[in-house]
Amino acid sequence: QVQLVESGGGLVQAGGSLRLSCAASGRTFSTYVMGWFRQAPGKEREFAAYIRWNGGSTAYADSVKGRFTISRDNAKNTAYLQMNSLKPEDTAVYYCAASLQIPTPAWAPESYRYWGQGTQVTVSS
Repeated sequence: QVQLVESGGGLVQAGGSLRLSCAASGRTFSTYVMGWFRQAPGKEREFAAYIRWNGGSTAYADSVKGRFTISRDNAKNTAYLQMNSLKPEDTAVYYCAASLQIPTPAWAPESYRYWGQGTQVTVSS
């Protein structure tokens, strides 16, 4: 079993920044691929970013590319999502997810087995 706990959400003005954290426990953190997803009210959960085991490979949704950066610290069992130049349309509940295999496709929520409880990000205009 893998337990994931997100933190770092909050209210920020447009153009601001937030850093989300996802603390993992239960298995060796370095053995799983981490992803970040988000879900706005009335919308489907959508992919934001993912990072492979050693951080050497990442991928981003077009909507966040160039503004968000995913990273991980395997020594701290934590994944991060640095979000810059935030826009009101980034408002959503953000979830981290984990997979023991390479998620295929990486953008599909069903490719990830473990999920955190989510953290709210609200961007005001």
